[in-house]
Amino acid sequence: MDEKALTRLLSQVKGGKVSVDEAVGQLKDLPFAELGYATLDTHRSLRFGFPEVVLGEPKTAEQILGIVAALVERKQTVLVTRLQPDKAEALVARFPKGEYHPVARIFHLRQGKARAGKVAVVTAGTGDIPVAEEAALTAEALGATVRRVYDVGVAGIHRLLRRREEIQECHAAVVVAGMEGALASAVGGLVGIPVVAVPTSVGYGANFHGVSALLSMVNSCASNVATMNIDNGFGGGFYAALISRTKGRR
Repeated sequence: MDEKALTRLLSQVKGGKVSVDEAVGQLKDLPFAELGYATLDTHRSLRFGFPEVVLGEPKTAEQILGIVAALVERKQTVLVTRLQPDKAEALVARFPKGEYHPVARIFHLRQGKARAGKVAVVTAGTGDIPVAEEAALTAEALGATVRRVYDVGVAGIHRLLRRREEIQECHAAVVVAGMEGALASAVGGLVGIPVVAVPTSVGYGANFHGVSALLSMVNSCASNVATMNIDNGFGGGFYAALISRTKGRR
């Protein structure tokens, strides 16, 4: 239940269209729903503006189906991340209105309409696109309009300069890069908007599976750069979409 639905329910009680007992029945699991293997935070949409997101990778298909069914029953948007193809197949079969995005490994079933601003998702290379798509689809699920700016890494910095204005027009940017992670600082120095840096595990030996990019981004001298964990496209997209809600002036 989101704020709009709660307001509508209380208005119906006030107008006598819904009894107090009926309202209590709808509100009895407002804080959470106990499923046995999971305690679903059904209050998050009301206090946060977006429902609980499901991490699919460590859960069984049966557990995911149960959690998603509980969200659907409550008319809440569904977002399942890090989802393997076999589990996705089971979800799509049960909930055909949802869509699985294999590159991002995300299942999304939209219910209601979230609203946010404009988010740019920028990658250093093509190898960073899976993490970038996780960020982009997450931001879109939160209602953001996403502008994808892919393969503009510092090895050919002129590619980034050509598209600087597109990024500047957005309210926040997610910059996804592996190797040495320099792109986040480059973008941060070129635009006057918040930059959410996401290091990826793309790179050779001394990249240490993303640690070199992580350290570069954490130590960025661009003061508008904040850094997520390695390969955390979901976190980057979510945070950027939240920033974009304010639609702050650049």
